[in-house]
This record gives sequence, structure tokens and C-alpha cells, in this order.
Amino acid sequence: MHYHKTITLKNSAPCTLRNADERDGERVLEVFLLTHRQTDFLLSYNDENTFTAEDEARYLKEKSDSPDEIEILAEIDGKVVGTAGFSKIGHHYKVKHRAEFGIGIDKKYWGLGIGSALTKACIGCAQKAGYKQLELNCVANNKAALNLYQRLGFVEYGRNPLGFNSRNSAFQELVYMRKEL
Repeated sequence: MHYHKTITLKNSAPCTLRNADERDGERVLEVFLLTHRQTDFLLSYNDENTFTAEDEARYLKEKSDSPDEIEILAEIDGKVVGTAGFSKIGHHYKVKHRAEFGIGIDKKYWGLGIGSALTKACIGCAQKAGYKQLELNCVANNKAALNLYQRLGFVEYGRNPLGFNSRNSAFQELVYMRKEL
């Protein structure tokens, strides 16, 4: 699946959204590690990552070659500042209509419209791939993300009060959200 679009951010800067591919492995891994240091809202901590730049390159090649999964990067002046993508929930008939969405953006670039643009891009690509439902988990205290997802049509369908066990704040409640496509 392929995607490419240039948008204008709230600060009037241009930002390119495009498929991350194998040549982006090192830069995507760098922003992954950075975002996982910057916030406690993501699934893992940067010190738990075992991927190398080569592993990331292979992963991105698989996504780039896939007809039904994608990883999109946001690039400003040649710098990768965030990524978003979706993966199939499974291959079995009963779940092949569902995909799971994830996103991470360098905190220096929050509030500029990148999260909205990446999420909209993934929604469109998931529709194009034939999915009927896009799903995500969001930490309940992440009000900005919850507002974004709700604004884009995601609805809450449950909560897990012990969803994440944070090193910094004990347990974090997860909000399960879905969007029908």
C-alpha cells in the first residue's frame, strides 16, 4: 500500500506524509526511541526495544510491500518527526475485517496538526485496504489524543483500568476505541 501527500501545518510549515520504507529504517527507529522516551502514553519504554536499524528497515519493507498494512512517516525539512500505521488483527476470517492503529510523534511537534493528518491518512488507507473497523487503545489521561480520536469518529467501546503498568504512575487505564470504516 502506498501513500504520499504534502500538508501545511498550523505553523505554515510544509510536512510530507509518505510510506516509510527500508531506506528510512535508521531514522524511523530514532524517532521511535525518542517518542518512547518523551511520553508515558505509549505501549513500551525505549529501553525495552530490541530492534536494530536493520530490523526496522526489514519491518518497513514488509509494510511498504503489503497490500493491507502501512507505516506512514511525517517528515519536515528531511527530518522524521513521527509515524503512524495500522496492522491487521489477524488472518482468520472472523477478524480479517479489523486493523489496529498506532501513532507516535516527537513532542516538539505536538499541536501542529501532524497527529490529525497521520490519523486521517491511516483511516483512508484502511478503508482502501478493505477493513471495516480500525481499532486503538489510548491511555485515559491522554486527553488530547482522546479528543482527536473522537473528533475523527472513533468511539469508546470499553476500558481496562489496569491496562498499562507504568514505571512512573502505577497503573494506567486504557480506553478501547474503534471506528467503523
